[in-house]
Amino acid sequence: MAMTTHSPMIGDNPGQEMHDLVRTLFPICRSITGPGIRETLDILTQHLPSLRRHQIASGEQVFDWTVPPEWHIRSAKLIGPDGEVVVNMDDNNLHVVGYSIPVDRELSLSELQEHLYSLPDQPDAIPYVTSYYNRRWGFCLKHAQRKALKPGTYRAMIDSDLIAGKLDYADLVIPGETEEEIFLSTYVCHPSMANNELSGPAVATWLAKWVNSAPRRYTYRFVFIPETIGSLVYISRHLDHLRSRVKAGFNISCVGDERVYSFMPSRKGDSLSDRVAGHVLSNHAPSHIKYSFLERGSDERQYCAPGVDLPVASIMRSKYGEYPEYHTSLDDLELVTPRGLQGSYDVLRKCLRVIEANGKWQTTVIGEPQLGKRGLYPTVSIPNGARKVRNLMHVLAYCDGTRDLIELAETIGADALEVADLVDQLVTHNLLQRVIR
Repeated sequence: MAMTTHSPMIGDNPGQEMHDLVRTLFPICRSITGPGIRETLDILTQHLPSLRRHQIASGEQVFDWTVPPEWHIRSAKLIGPDGEVVVNMDDNNLHVVGYSIPVDRELSLSELQEHLYSLPDQPDAIPYVTSYYNRRWGFCLKHAQRKALKPGTYRAMIDSDLIAGKLDYADLVIPGETEEEIFLSTYVCHPSMANNELSGPAVATWLAKWVNSAPRRYTYRFVFIPETIGSLVYISRHLDHLRSRVKAGFNISCVGDERVYSFMPSRKGDSLSDRVAGHVLSNHAPSHIKYSFLERGSDERQYCAPGVDLPVASIMRSKYGEYPEYHTSLDDLELVTPRGLQGSYDVLRKCLRVIEANGKWQTTVIGEPQLGKRGLYPTVSIPNGARKVRNLMHVLAYCDGTRDLIELAETIGADALEVADLVDQLVTHNLLQRVIR
């Protein structure tokens, strides 16, 4: 099988290594365009040297959308009546509304209120607010702090530019034995939020390292983009290729906490990705929550849209919009943990292993084969020996060329990866032959 040389290395503790990457990326002020994305991609390229960088110009039409101007933000401060600094984005880059236009003006407190954003239900959280396609400016702060603002004259200062620039994104294609592709996408556009933003790129990076070092049938395409506009750009540039090549795929986001696993199916709900995700989660995270595509909210909207219809599903921990820290300053480096990242990495890796092992097989003998003469029947009592023999016989009973690995595993009530090992043994002893790859 295909193997890439000079593979990026995975250490002994991937969970901690991913968390270290999240910690490195956390302070960067990202948006859908601008220096923050470029700095983020620079760091990811240190881990994935073959990552390919791309740009598209501001103003270009992408389906029904237009690539926005590039946003540069240098500083944002709100000065109070007594000269004190009330809000400073140097303390937390969520303090400025994303894509704020430049401003330097004095306002009364009542005038200022229409430019302030806070969360009454979460008085100690700074909200994440953006205005990509409508020109405005503003500050975000804790509601407790907002309520304590005293009357007087405030000075709002935002040093920013909106220029005719570029939108940046990147991809990594790892060749396999076949040109059929597995598609994995994540986004790199939010500022300092650990689960909603940085867990996805971290887990995707370590999955790419693992794929790059493992035998594989399929070609793998990893995509690092700004959410929504980035996926639209990528689809617009690769639509025919993706529709003809992609066999399965996952959008990777919100994969860093230690809470329940979540599953967002594709729009059609019956793709290989849906079946694999459902099987793996049922066996390895049985308490997971399955959502409806009616509850979508990430880039599955674009990848599964009519006319695109890629077989893309999402496996998450706490689903975006469903955990209290979402889109606030509480989505931090304590919410995302090495253990949470490791768990998501392991589950997604299992999904890729099932996809690689999937196929259909046909028995090569008439009637029940004699396992003993092939050394497949234990002659002494060993742990799980009876179960293994029973499952071997079940595999043989149901391998009639009509069931793939996932259906076969679910028919006999076993994990697909365990069944794949049994199939390999039976193929080695010429008791099964593959009929469909």
